[in-house]
Amino acid sequence: MDATLEAVKRDTRGKNEARRTRAAGQLPAVVYGARKEGKASEGVPVAVDPKALLRILRSESGANTLINLTLDGGDSRVMVREYQIDPVTQQLLHADFYQLAMDKAITVTVPVLLRGEPKGVKLQGGMLDFVTREIQVLCLPTNIPEHIDVDVSELMLHQAVRVKDLAQDAKWKAVSDAETMLVHVVLPKAEEATAAAAAEAPGAAAAAEPEVIKKGKADEKDEDKKK
Repeated sequence: MDATLEAVKRDTRGKNEARRTRAAGQLPAVVYGARKEGKASEGVPVAVDPKALLRILRSESGANTLINLTLDGGDSRVMVREYQIDPVTQQLLHADFYQLAMDKAITVTVPVLLRGEPKGVKLQGGMLDFVTREIQVLCLPTNIPEHIDVDVSELMLHQAVRVKDLAQDAKWKAVSDAETMLVHVVLPKAEEATAAAAAEAPGAAAAAEPEVIKKGKADEKDEDKKK
């Protein structure tokens, strides 16, 4: 998804200036240029419409949205790098943007979406456990997927899908650990506890057996002393 956002340069930085910007109904932000020789640019302080940015962040692509940022009569393609939200009012407090080189791959975090109902749930009474809901992928800015679909229809009890099991895609490459578990089908907790207790029972009986033997030998010695 693409979006457009207008920005105006701020003359100064600092907490007081940021408060004045927010009091005027604008959001203090900083735009960072592309890294040069491994170093990040100093950044340009700007002000943007907080409502417009919030709509972008709440869209399906969220912080991965490509934004056409207009500034001083020109425009550039940027993405949101960081943003702060007041935990009480849920209002935006600050945002950082970084300019994109459209021909260079970037690493982004993408949500995982599950499709279908596992056979292990429908036929075997299992429970679907959604373990990892986001993964990191490497791709060009124009190829950022809004989400990664995982079909769980064929999953049986005790089967799982890991990052390495994802279907290959020419537009992006998963860079999260290949062994990271995304989802699996497990026994409901009550049944799992029952199965664990049953598995431990034979071991407990075996551990108790030597004690009975030792006690028997001790009794025999006592009987010999009495005789």
